[in-house]
Amino acid sequence: QVQVVESGGGLVQAGGSLRLSCAASGSIFSINTMGWYRQAPGKQRELVATITSGGRTNYADSMKGRFTISRDNAKNTVYLQMSSLKAEDTAVYYCNAERCLPPTCMSYWGKGTLVTVSS
Repeated sequence: QVQVVESGGGLVQAGGSLRLSCAASGSIFSINTMGWYRQAPGKQRELVATITSGGRTNYADSMKGRFTISRDNAKNTVYLQMSSLKAEDTAVYYCNAERCLPPTCMSYWGKGTLVTVSS
């Protein structure tokens, strides 16, 4: 099993910045991709950004240029630096870790951290 715990959410004014952290623990061998997703009230969960153990990143188009994902493999931690925040960025942000033991991949989710952007 893999445990995933997010931290760093909170209340921030529009235009401000916030950094989220996500630590993975447990059976963390073979974790490749980690990422952030978010779910706003009344909306479906959507991709924010992902990063592989090799550092390859992928962003949702609307996050490019404002959000930066990074990873510390030694600490099994992934970060999301968010800047120029907008009210529409208000959501619960979830961390995901994917562990692949061929031919199966398992996805593990944290409980989420709330980010509220006040306008």
